[in-house]
Order: sequence, then C-alpha cells, then structure tokens
Amino acid sequence: MTNGFLCNRREMLKSAAGMGLAGLLSSGPLRPESKARSERRFKIGVCGWMLKSQTGPQLLEIAQRLGLDGVQLGMPYVEDGCPLLKPEVQQSYLAKARELKMGIAGVALSALSRVPYKSDPRAQQWVADSIAISRALKTRVVLVPFFGQAADLKNDPKGTAVVIDRFKEIASQAEKAGVILGIESWLNAEEHMAILDKVGSPAVQVYYDMGNSHKMGYDIYKEIRFLGSHISEFHAKDYDGLFGKGTIDFAEVRRAMDDIHYRGWIQIESGANEEEIGANGRYLRSQFSS
Repeated sequence: MTNGFLCNRREMLKSAAGMGLAGLLSSGPLRPESKARSERRFKIGVCGWMLKSQTGPQLLEIAQRLGLDGVQLGMPYVEDGCPLLKPEVQQSYLAKARELKMGIAGVALSALSRVPYKSDPRAQQWVADSIAISRALKTRVVLVPFFGQAADLKNDPKGTAVVIDRFKEIASQAEKAGVILGIESWLNAEEHMAILDKVGSPAVQVYYDMGNSHKMGYDIYKEIRFLGSHISEFHAKDYDGLFGKGTIDFAEVRRAMDDIHYRGWIQIESGANEEEIGANGRYLRSQFSS
C-alpha cells in the first residue's frame, strides 16, 4: 500500500483539513435548500447532463419532479467562454434553487474531456474559473475529470507529473475559496492516493465514481474504505442495469460509506431516461435514508 511516512503525512493533512478547509466546508449548508433537506446525511442528486430534455435552471425542476435533492451542473465552454461565469446566469440558478428549495449539487468541469489538464495550457485557467463558479453558486466540490484518450492518466507518468504540478499551483486558491477539487479518472485507489500525497493539499481529493471503478475491476468497497476522508463526493453508476438489479452492491457501498463517516452528495450518473433516473433515485433513497 504505502509506507509509514505517507500514512503519517495523510494524518497531518487530515488534521490541517479539519482546522482549515474542512472547517469552512462544514460550517453549515451553503445551498439555498429547505432545512429538512439540508439536514439529511445523504443528499441524492443527478448529473445535469443526464437530463437531456432540458438545460439551464429548469434542470432543477426536473430533479424536483424526480424526487431528488439537486443537480450537479456541467461546465461547458463555448466560443465566448463558460456560460456559468456570467453573474446573470449564476443568479438565475440561485434564484431557481431558492424558489424550489432545491440544491445546486456542485459543478463538473466537463470541458476537460476535450481540453486535457495534463497537456492543454488553457486548462489551468478553466480550473481557476471552476473555483470561482463553485464559490459563486455556493457549492463545495468541483469535479475535475480525466477521461478520453487525450486526458486519461492511466499508464502516463509524464502526464500525471504535469497534473500534480498544476494542482500544486492551484491548490492554495481552492483552499482560500473553501472549494475541493475532486479528481475523477480510471486510476485505482492507490494511484489516486499517490497523486494526493504529492500534491499535499486537503483541497485536492478523489471524486469517486463507483461504476467506473467497478468496470475497471477494482474492489470498490475496499477502495472506498482505503480512500476514506480523501473522497470528496460520489457518482452512483451501474453499467449492468438499474440500481439494485445490476452488479453494484449498494448495501455494501452504504456500509463502506458508514465506515468512513461520509456525509454529502451522491450524484446519479446512470439511467437511459428520466424514468430510469427516477427509479434509480428511489432505490438510492431506500438504501441511503439517514
């Protein structure tokens, strides 16, 4: 696994997080959601890009209709930049969230699938943008993805070294903003942990996609327990069917989350249509009631 020095170093980072960044992140609900919803240990959201029938703040209406707690917003970049950087767009989402008493469940830097963090000079500015957007939308976690042939970190030590250096450069900015950058990739738990150890900031963690990791053949239940407090958030996904009918044992996922004392969002990224997303949400609610 790792040597004693790294384990001790992780404990030091945990302590730093507890006194600094984590204190900011646990200072109370930032999202404009109802008191009952904000007090839930687990919040069930959906990735906005899964709701193909609608875009913009109306995504929150669909999530509400499906019985969910909120929406994770993607960060696309178009010719004139990222729409979520515009204050009027940010305000439209915040207003809709207040109206519906729903949560804006974080943002995902989806554009990095075509502008790889490890090789494209634009990417660092985009990560800086994501921190500003997350803060403006009163969210706490930014998903930083590493998917697609040009962005994948698996078996790419040179690319991984660049990513580590870039995270080191941007980490203090995230810490000051009270934002966590969550790495989502095809790497296993130990490979992810090696990156976190080298970056050395509580503002850089792992965004754990249980479906992707299971697809790679990793023991996701052991990985969740191994990564522990270094997991920023979860994607719920099963490539083999609706939740409860596929190959992910969500009861064991719940036990693993209990073991690491996880509290926060579980985002649904599985389902061919709104009906299936709703069914997956109801199943998660049955397994993750507080």
